[in-house]
Amino acid sequence: MKLEKLSNYVLYAISAIIVLSFLAFFLIGYDNPEGDKNAPMLTGYLLWLQYALGIIACVLMIWSVVVSARKSSGSDEVKMTGIPGSKIVLVTCAITIVSMIVGLLLGLGEDDFTTSSGSFTPGYMVTLVDVFMWAMYILAVVSVIAVVISATGIFVQKKK
Repeated sequence: MKLEKLSNYVLYAISAIIVLSFLAFFLIGYDNPEGDKNAPMLTGYLLWLQYALGIIACVLMIWSVVVSARKSSGSDEVKMTGIPGSKIVLVTCAITIVSMIVGLLLGLGEDDFTTSSGSFTPGYMVTLVDVFMWAMYILAVVSVIAVVISATGIFVQKKK
């Protein structure tokens, strides 16, 4: 089986798991009042799923960087789009850093958070979560735009 085909199957499987998990979260025990607040039943499951996906993404990112570095080993080959790989890496890192700065600015000054069960989260941790949430939103939008542009093929150079 080709690596690209396997990659597509893994992407479809992970996407299906995520969609089913969020559907289960909202459809199974979402309206679970606890005092004057709502405590969905599957919150813990959803949090563990996010932790697992985050760890998997970090591991795959590190593996991908190592494999790419070994393959290119100092060369700055121009890919099919005509854009050098080093520029793609720099732009990706810049977008990630800018999105985290935007998240930090939008999340500054968060109040401490206390749940109905009495557990306490300090404001700086709420801000940290906001940073990563905003960064994920921004990066998701940028990724969708990149996929749409890539699918159109407008930047692909024609073979001569």
